[in-house]
Amino acid sequence: MSNPSPVSNESIAPSSPEAERQHRLLRSVKGPAQFLSFWVAIALPFVHLPLLAQGLGDPTVTLTFFVLLAVNVFALYLGHGYNR
Repeated sequence: MSNPSPVSNESIAPSSPEAERQHRLLRSVKGPAQFLSFWVAIALPFVHLPLLAQGLGDPTVTLTFFVLLAVNVFALYLGHGYNR
């Protein structure tokens, strides 16, 4: 019986300086983006309340409500991993 050989790292090419710089930039933006998205997702429902209290009879108010709702869902998605 022969044991399979371990996978070597020879097939993995070294990262280019450009790719490494982009990776660092992404990591440096991720934390603040999650922080901002988390708190936007917390605050936006308080903006929804006056719109709902006014009523959604006006098409402009209805459109504003649904746009803010979409922004809130997107912020929830981006900020869900904040402070884990």
